[in-house]
Amino acid sequence: MNPSRRRWLWQLGAAGLVTGAVPAPSAAQTNLKDDPQDAVEDTVSRGRSLSFPRDHGAHLGTRTEWWYATGWLGTPAAPDLGFQVTFFRSRTGLGADNPSRFAPRQLLFAHAAVTALTSQRHLHDERIVRWSAAQDIRTGRAAVADTDVHIGPWRLHRDATGWQVALPARDFTLALQLAPTQPLLLQGDAGFSRKGPQEAQASHYYSAAQLQASGKAVLAGAAVTSPGRAWLDHEWSQEILHPEAVGWDWIGMNLFDGSALTAFVLRRQDGSVLWAGGSFRAAGGASSSFTPNQISMTPGRRWRSPASNASYPVQWQVDTPAGRFTVRSLMDAQELDSRASTGTIYWEGLSELLDSQGKRVGLGYLEMTGYAARLRL
Repeated sequence: MNPSRRRWLWQLGAAGLVTGAVPAPSAAQTNLKDDPQDAVEDTVSRGRSLSFPRDHGAHLGTRTEWWYATGWLGTPAAPDLGFQVTFFRSRTGLGADNPSRFAPRQLLFAHAAVTALTSQRHLHDERIVRWSAAQDIRTGRAAVADTDVHIGPWRLHRDATGWQVALPARDFTLALQLAPTQPLLLQGDAGFSRKGPQEAQASHYYSAAQLQASGKAVLAGAAVTSPGRAWLDHEWSQEILHPEAVGWDWIGMNLFDGSALTAFVLRRQDGSVLWAGGSFRAAGGASSSFTPNQISMTPGRRWRSPASNASYPVQWQVDTPAGRFTVRSLMDAQELDSRASTGTIYWEGLSELLDSQGKRVGLGYLEMTGYAARLRL
């Protein structure tokens, strides 16, 4: 997962409601304590063992949490489109002393975007909802027993076959199945991932790399049904970013040989590195985590957004213990304006991974924050 990707969310105030219907929860899910009023103080600490399927579900006592799926449909040589679906949960800290079931103790957010490479279009939509114990469960919730988070008809849930995405957005629709082909990748120290120079600046974080993506994406009346590959991150944390951090750069790449590569850098105002990390796992092999001094991400060619005037490096040289790579966007205009929900503008898009000889060896997503404006936490 990217470094503390949405930790500013907890500060946001009350949000508007959306409507829609989703399938009714199972009896087992209904009996669990999904009520935000009943949230216990989940701990984020080194040495805590992750347990599944429980840790696929929500951790309502933590401040910030997200489920983040990215991928592409098509062939490795010519992908048709990229997709990004992210659900966020934020514990507001409001209403702790208020016994009312209407107190907005949790906020749920969702972002979705598609990058249509043939038509060079980037489409984005977002949702936000308050979550109190009193509201109709169909409006939105995040279940604790397993992945099942939704806002109205937007839903990400996990079943015996993998993760399912059902997302009717404003200008596109996603109906995807993301099936595991490899074991979960626990990031950092067995799922405890440092995000700053202080031990408290950490999260629990795992990835599901090399997911087999199938299903359908519909935009402008045309459907894309080619199979592809996907990546899913789930991360939860109590701690916000270090005060010197203004943004980060992050990649999650599925290599064509079955390997998986993660790298991230948190930046200070002057562009210097505050913290860095990542991991690599060869197909069928053990994962290795990178220490901050083992990662270098050097910006190259830049693209300036005509909407925000932010200048983003859309090409990077990434040096890791697993080798030197080039990351290059497949379409420059993949900026997302999410000020209507999370209050920020960032760049996130489908990119290619090249080896030291310039050969495409993988595809994945690059995310860059803090370029349009410093993240205010």
